[in-house]
Amino acid sequence: MTVLHDLPGLRPVVAALEETRIVQMVQYGIGRQGLIPLWVGEGDVPTPDFAREACDKAIRDGRVFYGRQRGLPELREELAAYMSRIHGAAVDADRVTVTTSGMGGIMLTVQALIEPGDEVAVVTPVWPNIMSAVAVMGGRPVPVPLAEGNDGWRLDLDRLAAAIGPRTKAVFVNSPSNPTGWTIDRDAMRAVLRLARERGVWLIADEVYTRLVYDAPLGGRAVAPSFLEVATPDDRLIVVNSFSKNWAMTGWRLGWLTTHPELSPVIEKLVQINTSGTPEFVQMAGLVALREGEPFLAAMLERCRRGRDIVLRGLADVPGVTVTPPAGAFYAFLRVAGVTDSLAFAKALVDRANVGLAPGSAFGPGCEDRLRLCFASSAERLEEAMRRLAPALAEMAPRA
Repeated sequence: MTVLHDLPGLRPVVAALEETRIVQMVQYGIGRQGLIPLWVGEGDVPTPDFAREACDKAIRDGRVFYGRQRGLPELREELAAYMSRIHGAAVDADRVTVTTSGMGGIMLTVQALIEPGDEVAVVTPVWPNIMSAVAVMGGRPVPVPLAEGNDGWRLDLDRLAAAIGPRTKAVFVNSPSNPTGWTIDRDAMRAVLRLARERGVWLIADEVYTRLVYDAPLGGRAVAPSFLEVATPDDRLIVVNSFSKNWAMTGWRLGWLTTHPELSPVIEKLVQINTSGTPEFVQMAGLVALREGEPFLAAMLERCRRGRDIVLRGLADVPGVTVTPPAGAFYAFLRVAGVTDSLAFAKALVDRANVGLAPGSAFGPGCEDRLRLCFASSAERLEEAMRRLAPALAEMAPRA
């Protein structure tokens, strides 16, 4: 890991940025023969053929030039119709901007809102990039830890309210959550939205795992609650979404924002400055994914459900290891009693079991005894991972 401090003219906040501990783990273990990599947020299923063929056709058709900065009108219309359909709340295409990945959408959002000294109340544990994005703009992320109990993870609204101070510009909520799988319910959504209104702050909702929830009614469409269902178009709400997880398109870097209508031209200007837009051939793949992807989404959910069951079963009897069954997303955020340095422990697991997990410390304070495991993989890969991990964890876990 290299952290630069002495280059003249380099902003100190950028010079001091560390590589995330997820990346540090990948760098530690990548390339090892036979390693099972469960450390990043993707599985082993390639993007479905209908999306790849749409991209190929778009390239052959010459759709390789600059396009609309907010995205293809037909894709924005399709996205608006998709969100209206799955959430039962009318979304106008004028509120939708296509972005170069969900992370690109988060960065555009932070660029639009955060000035030096501003604060963002961030519900944690959380994917570390949001913390870094706020810091890059000179802001300060304020962690708001979820509480974990026998009934799962829970957001303490009083704790969230206490984290919102005079410098707070926004509240950031990721649901379904990476890494916990916590999924906010509509009553809690209404309470968070009411709090944001009362305090006059923006609400940034990261909903990239919307279609990966495990308690949908039999025969019903699996969809996590969205803030779009409880908010009005006039609320200061920004919803971040992505094709990466639900449609197995992590490498395509295609996402979208749904914003307050008056924010759309601001985001458009920032798109122009940052990327000048998303490639049309990539957008065509997304368009076809929306139109033809429901069977794939259903299969992806069942694959992850099987993966979740394999992991929970495989870890159930390991001494000192506990994990709350995730309600959504595709991660197990396991606790290993007595671990005080999750990065060192994750590296030792690579050496001992040749399985790569992400260290809990990457996801915020209070997670040093945690590890994140992505279960969006084949049953065969996960079964083998459990055969290796269970004895390694039992052997390596600190003794009380």
